[in-house]
Amino acid sequence: MPDTPLPRLSARGPARPRAVALLLHGGREHGREPTHPRQPAPLRMVPFGWELERAGRRRGLAVWTLGYRMRGWNGDDASPVPDARWALDRVRAACGPGTPVVLVGHSMGGRTALRVAGDPAVVGVAALAPWVPRGEPVEQLAGRRVLVLHGEEDGTTPPAASRAFVRRARAAGVGAVYVPVPGEGHAMLRRPGVWHRAVTGFVLGCVGGAS
Repeated sequence: MPDTPLPRLSARGPARPRAVALLLHGGREHGREPTHPRQPAPLRMVPFGWELERAGRRRGLAVWTLGYRMRGWNGDDASPVPDARWALDRVRAACGPGTPVVLVGHSMGGRTALRVAGDPAVVGVAALAPWVPRGEPVEQLAGRRVLVLHGEEDGTTPPAASRAFVRRARAAGVGAVYVPVPGEGHAMLRRPGVWHRAVTGFVLGCVGGAS
């Protein structure tokens, strides 16, 4: 049996940034096959990276992108979670332990971002159409800013689950905000500008770079 590949991690922007946006793509409920950067889920995050790099260049923002070892969440294994923690360790080693990180995750990547938000470097999470089953934890979000965006016509991950997650987070004292995207589905392709502007503004606001 071949060895499981390591996660992939790419970085754009200053080598010693003032802040980092870490992008986490979506995936599947089950699947142990490797991911590839040309699969649809990773490709969906590419425009977010371009927009963040452009808007954050003069503010010292670097954009890092993670590719998981496996395509699936895989039950209790939560396969992308250790990959995201590994990526946060790499960011810390490369950029310094005090560098703030904002996580931007779509679908399964949104669930992953919310799960690892307790890392001391994380200051905010933008969860885009996240997969948040009933009972997802919220305690790790304390002290972080959380933005949940969800298309109102999403047939893959239910907007109602995101709304319920945000209500529970807010009841626990988390500064979480839910923003619906009318007319949008799961792939974020119908109104891309809405998603990109919201994410860019949120990330820059989290790291003190809002215009």
